[in-house]
Amino acid sequence: MKTVTIDARRASATVSSRSRFSSQSGTSEDATSARALRTVSVTVMTAIGAFGLVRASDSEMAESFEYAAYGAATPAFRALDPELAHDLGIAMLELGLGPRQRTRDSESLTVRAFGTTFANPIGLAAGFDKDARAFEALMKMGFGFVEIGSVTPQPQPGNPKPRAFRLIEHGAVINRYGFNSKGHESAKGRLAAYRAREDVPAGVLGVNLGKNKTTPEANAADDYVLGVDNIGEYGDYIVVNVSSPNTPGLRNLQGRKHLSGLLRKVLSARDRNPATAKKPVLVKIAPDLTDAEIKDVASVVKSEKVDGVIVSNTTVARPEEIKAHKHGDEAGGLSGKPLMESSTRVLHELYRLTGGKIPLVGCGGVASGEDAYAKIRAGATLVQLYTAFAFGGPPLILKIKRELEECLARDGFKSVEEAIGVAHRKR
Repeated sequence: MKTVTIDARRASATVSSRSRFSSQSGTSEDATSARALRTVSVTVMTAIGAFGLVRASDSEMAESFEYAAYGAATPAFRALDPELAHDLGIAMLELGLGPRQRTRDSESLTVRAFGTTFANPIGLAAGFDKDARAFEALMKMGFGFVEIGSVTPQPQPGNPKPRAFRLIEHGAVINRYGFNSKGHESAKGRLAAYRAREDVPAGVLGVNLGKNKTTPEANAADDYVLGVDNIGEYGDYIVVNVSSPNTPGLRNLQGRKHLSGLLRKVLSARDRNPATAKKPVLVKIAPDLTDAEIKDVASVVKSEKVDGVIVSNTTVARPEEIKAHKHGDEAGGLSGKPLMESSTRVLHELYRLTGGKIPLVGCGGVASGEDAYAKIRAGATLVQLYTAFAFGGPPLILKIKRELEECLARDGFKSVEEAIGVAHRKR
């Protein structure tokens, strides 16, 4: 009996010891987990707090930090499928997750055109913010103006995927999106809510109009008139896009007869509506026009009293170096650096033919301040970019403006306005 009692006591002591060890071990693991959780929580909260402080600060240092951070993240987007990267960028900007320019632009960059004042001449071309989801964040980013669209009357999916291809070593993109659009009503809701506010950011907003793929060529003007009636009032200017290569037959509308009739109907629709009566109307043309076709465009925009021309859309041409690229034979419009020469040629010629009396927007191949300056010298009052922004990210905006200032100062110009069309002046 004694032996059994002793063994029982020993077993009880062993169990008790193991229980205490297990309890201590569990307590130690729990404490380690708790410490790790606290460390992670503190780190996250600190990062959020720091980000919040940067976002709230109006200092130049905060601006520099933000743009550097977004610039560092840009290469990660290039690792994604082009359309996925684009969609992700739009979603982030729609949430307000974009850098904010705090410093004021130099007075030398101020441009007066279309009855309004642009803080700087560098704008974002249509095609990036197709459905008017991110324009507010983009204006805060430092663009002098942002153009949404092209928006079609009815929603349409555009062309089958894949439909966007990077040619990184050439600073170029080939796309065949085909006016993928959520339609007028979708864009209208966001644009109306924006215009109803009092705290809108500085900047000029353009509304770019397109036509539905299923609309017959003979009825194309009806789609643009609907655009003026439905969403024209929300833009500071309206663009008639008749030059995308990705909608069958669209470029035929650039012909003298088609273009004259179409623009006449659009301008009539603008004038009869008090909400749009004073809105400038611009037409966007292709870079692939012949000399005769450029003359026709010049004649039409003068006779119909169009307010301005955007030169240009993407090109269907393929330079030899592009043909050699693995994506060089993809159908669609080519944009980026290879477009600079041809689009500037058309710009230069159109300025000459219109006598510099119609404001022109230089678009195509702009990737630096020197590029923007070349467009301005050729006759552009304003300049737009897209592809270079997709590659370079937000820091590129500040860089181009800074370089443009340096170009102006180097050549003795006190302002952008002094340099417009200087390439046409006699020396």
